[in-house]
Amino acid sequence: MNSPIIELDLHNLNCAQAQGEIDRALADAGPGVYRIRLIHGFHGGTALKKMIKEEYEYYGHSKVKRVVPGSNQGITELVLREY
Repeated sequence: MNSPIIELDLHNLNCAQAQGEIDRALADAGPGVYRIRLIHGFHGGTALKKMIKEEYEYYGHSKVKRVVPGSNQGITELVLREY
């Protein structure tokens, strides 16, 4: 069984690379996946955090219901469906 949460470590990626990884994860996410946890970091991850909010919250994506903060400031989660 696949995990209901996909974790992506986006450290050391620029915004375009990170968006490509996120889009790939969204495309591969099956019906059992309800969240994608994006680990972007806090100090160096602010550009990634901003890109995630713009691309997946403001502009939206068909699979993303909402974007929520993670357990710390270096994590953002994409909610695909309610658990």
